[in-house]
Amino acid sequence: MATAREALLTFDKVWKTYGEGEAQVHALAGVDLTVEAGEFVAIMGPSGSGKSTAMNIIGCLDSPTSGRYGFGNVDAGRLDRGARATLRNRFIGFVFQGYNLLARTTAAENVELPLIYRGVPARERRQLAMDALEQVGLESRANHTPAELSGGQQQRVAIARAIVSRPALLLADEPTGNLDTARSHEIMQLLTRLNAESGLTVLLVTHEADIAEYADRVVSFLDGSIVSDTAARAAA
Repeated sequence: MATAREALLTFDKVWKTYGEGEAQVHALAGVDLTVEAGEFVAIMGPSGSGKSTAMNIIGCLDSPTSGRYGFGNVDAGRLDRGARATLRNRFIGFVFQGYNLLARTTAAENVELPLIYRGVPARERRQLAMDALEQVGLESRANHTPAELSGGQQQRVAIARAIVSRPALLLADEPTGNLDTARSHEIMQLLTRLNAESGLTVLLVTHEADIAEYADRVVSFLDGSIVSDTAARAAA
């Protein structure tokens, strides 16, 4: 979709409006934002600031009311629901605060799930899953179920599942929210390494300033607008 140093994501005066008349709410109010391929960007802001709305549009879960959302060279904001789903499934990986692993399946089987939906043959699926688990340091836990893994290990499996299809973008929504401090920093070090070694573009939503510092940039939302966009890790 995009090569290094090209814009992977572009918001051009993006508005998202809910309701009508006196009940109308502008969740996003003419937002401009560019994220280059290979960047690591943290998104911050209080509840109701617009950051979740922005992430839903970026993740192709929603579309703008007006303005343009570009993903690579695609005008993603104008795609219909089916085309957005195709783009999402092929080019975007998701990691959430809850690990969302299937309880009765092994780590490797959980990682294989996106590949099943894409029709990848079983032998190739298993090899790709094992490669992804190796990237997150869990190849030795491939046959363990989630109940046999710690919280940090479960999140590593979730990250492996998100990257197994080699997406252009990883959206991480509060990925350390359920973890203690030590495990949180282990997860952030892993995301930093994946970003540095494979050029994976990472967008991270977090409420924690120390977690945001792992990113190259911190973009802060308030009342539907971007109020700051500053260097983080690069300036540290």
